[in-house]
Amino acid sequence: MDADAIRVLIESGLPGSRAEVHGPDGVHFEAVVVCEAFAGKLPLARHRMVYATLGERMGGEIHALSLKTLTPQEAGATPGA
Repeated sequence: MDADAIRVLIESGLPGSRAEVHGPDGVHFEAVVVCEAFAGKLPLARHRMVYATLGERMGGEIHALSLKTLTPQEAGATPGA
């Protein structure tokens, strides 16, 4: 599994989202996901939405995924996001 494949899965599973995924070792990844559907949801619910796009790959092909989840409004107010 590579970072680009994970990005495609997330963006396909969360329509209208955009994701940046990094993971140089191929099993530990970091992602910033921006999606309007996150509005009004707590961080845990947002993370579950992202994990749902990855299914059984979590804990298998993807050993660890560190997430930062933002709405477009939050992303606009967050330097570097």
